[in-house]
Amino acid sequence: MLGLYLHIPFCSSICNYCNFNRGLYDDALKTRYVDALRTEILRESQGSAADTIFFGGGTPSLLEPRDVASLIEACRATFAMPGDVETTLETNPETVDRAKLDAFRAAGVNRLSFGVQSFQDAELQRLGRIHSADRARRVVREARAAGFENVSLDLMMWLPEQRVADWLANLDALIEADPDHASLYLLELYPNAPLRDEMARAQWSQAPDEDAAEMYVRGLERLDAAGYEQYEISNVARAGRASRHNLKYWTDGEWLGFGCGAHSTRAGVRWKNVAATGDYVDRINARAGVVVDRRALTREERLEEALFTGLRLNAGVDIDRVGARYGCDVWGRFGDGLQPFVDEGLLVREGPRLRLTRGGMLLANEVMSVFV
Repeated sequence: MLGLYLHIPFCSSICNYCNFNRGLYDDALKTRYVDALRTEILRESQGSAADTIFFGGGTPSLLEPRDVASLIEACRATFAMPGDVETTLETNPETVDRAKLDAFRAAGVNRLSFGVQSFQDAELQRLGRIHSADRARRVVREARAAGFENVSLDLMMWLPEQRVADWLANLDALIEADPDHASLYLLELYPNAPLRDEMARAQWSQAPDEDAAEMYVRGLERLDAAGYEQYEISNVARAGRASRHNLKYWTDGEWLGFGCGAHSTRAGVRWKNVAATGDYVDRINARAGVVVDRRALTREERLEEALFTGLRLNAGVDIDRVGARYGCDVWGRFGDGLQPFVDEGLLVREGPRLRLTRGGMLLANEVMSVFV
């Protein structure tokens, strides 16, 4: 089934490291945007089936629960959906309280993904985050009290001035918060990120590369011991709580994106919407198209993507299945390039399945470069 991605581009503040398609919250523009987003969804041809809805951003939790309910209703009116649709709302801790969480639950949200990033106030301040570590802890308890049984937390590692012990303390705090799922990301500084200038002025530094590797490996070992299962390079979950929506991206699935800057992939075709929020709204209201780039992926591109996204998963990728789908003897074609990684213990070949070891995940880009 399809996954549905709904982009909400509004934020209450702009984090100094963020490179997503977002802007500051404006109530009037938000109202127009939600109406336009609903219109785009309802214009989609009916009859397709979908089993996940993902509100991403930006900060989707800045929407009112009635806005979220309206958009979920539009999805259900347009797509055939089973009773157990995974409906995720990305949420920042400072944007919700218990009453709002209750209302989101009533609106149809059944999974929350909290952008916590750190459980240490000094680290949060360096990132330009406006919630406190204490607020992050309390919001998880509030989500449980509101009836949410599927809660995910995002944490970032390799932050300015962060050392291995600091990162492990964050992991301990996450384990204490007891989410069902966690995503662990290395901080990536894009070229014009304001954080780069702030780091230079304050003489903040990131730990050496070998320390970042230690953060990754020791952090996952700590999560292993706490009962979490790593199922993708950057994601762990309790049993049965892997993100069904994100798995579509890693298992050669299909999804439709709605809203400004949203991307879609279906039937071997990929397209994206116009990025500017105002332009998107104006085009929808004028009954004009919002797609600014559409292209058919070649069989070669689809093969490559199926292989390197599948290798992100702990379970790896079934090269016989992928090869049959795209008419290729995968090992016959790529085996010479992959064998050295097998010999080094970074890649495991078990029958038709290839998977990275944890050490191999640290060098995933090098392994995946064989395919492109």
